[in-house]
Amino acid sequence: MAEKLILPTEVKVCATCSYWDGERQVDGEMRVVVVSDGCRGECLVQETAKLALHDVRQEHSCLWEDLEPDPPVPGKATP
Repeated sequence: MAEKLILPTEVKVCATCSYWDGERQVDGEMRVVVVSDGCRGECLVQETAKLALHDVRQEHSCLWEDLEPDPPVPGKATP
């Protein structure tokens, strides 16, 4: 069984980015992301495979975006 890692959503690694397409569980209330150790996914911006724990702070072509949902727009109905 693979070890699970729990990360705060603001940690700048691929698993906490909204552009990363990999297996993860997101708890919006607790603001954490849970991934398996060694998990891989695809960066939708760079179109390359990335480890979930890949540190993106030094990546110049990275467009890391927090998983937080956008704030509601006043006057706009939610679906």
